[in-house]
Amino acid sequence: MTYSPLQDLVDKIQKTGFCNAHAHFDRAYTVTREDLKETVNNHLFEKWKLVDEFKQNATMERYFINFDKVLTKQKSFGVTSALTFVDLDPICGTNALEAALHAKVLAKSLGINLKIANQTLKGVLKREPRILLESRLNDFDIIGCLPKADRYLEEKHLDVVMGWAKQLGKRVHAHVDQLNDVSEKETELLARKTIEHGLEGRVTAVHSISLAAHPKKYRQEVYNICKDADLSFVTCPTAWIDHRRSDKMSVDHNAITPVEELVENGLLVAIGSDNIHDIYKPYSDGNMLTELRVMLEATHFYNMKELLKIATSNGREIIGDY
Repeated sequence: MTYSPLQDLVDKIQKTGFCNAHAHFDRAYTVTREDLKETVNNHLFEKWKLVDEFKQNATMERYFINFDKVLTKQKSFGVTSALTFVDLDPICGTNALEAALHAKVLAKSLGINLKIANQTLKGVLKREPRILLESRLNDFDIIGCLPKADRYLEEKHLDVVMGWAKQLGKRVHAHVDQLNDVSEKETELLARKTIEHGLEGRVTAVHSISLAAHPKKYRQEVYNICKDADLSFVTCPTAWIDHRRSDKMSVDHNAITPVEELVENGLLVAIGSDNIHDIYKPYSDGNMLTELRVMLEATHFYNMKELLKIATSNGREIIGDY
């Protein structure tokens, strides 16, 4: 009988189901035909603002429709636990959060343990978004953050977020090093801040793509700091794989988290879908097997035991699904 490593891996995953450790379900299925013509090729920073067009008109009911559709699809992909970030800012108000709280009940009926984290697209340093976030942090399972939302003040952003996490006894998930650019060093900053705030083992770096753009000596230095911080990671393989060519000089690499090196250094890695059918990823459907295959092929990482953990138990540990 012909042996299929892929089928062997899928059979093992199906015993417990995938964990989608990073997603944005509230914005799923929001891309339009006009978006495909006009906005999908805009830079990430521009999309952070362009998404406001949807948010300012989206009711709680509309958000719940998004959750209903995406959760049903996630179930069909074999997902049994997931973490979604949810927008909470002056543009959308609490509509996405209220829908997410209802969606947790729906997810449970589908056999999915859904956790939620706050998104911080409007930053945490300005008064209005900060007050709104602080008023509802207890509703979130995990404190989320996006340091670049407070551009050039990333350290202060992390100080505020980690202060919240310490006060509330919650984990932190941070979007870092997303641009596959040698100028980014946010993973190192996140690890150092984790140690400074005494949150070792309670912080997760989401993406960390730009790590791969740095020389090996620097990468190893960062891995050592990450080990001291007991930092964990979530890779979203298709999130930046479409990164357009650049004339910037850097080491030979591709636009994906250096998963194989993280695992070799004893660091915990999980996997997520990131965006689904929105202006960020218009063709992404959230199929976790697709994400896993892109990851293992792009990194030439074929360790069956570790792949199984990345797809299942590592994610559950990282999102607190015990």
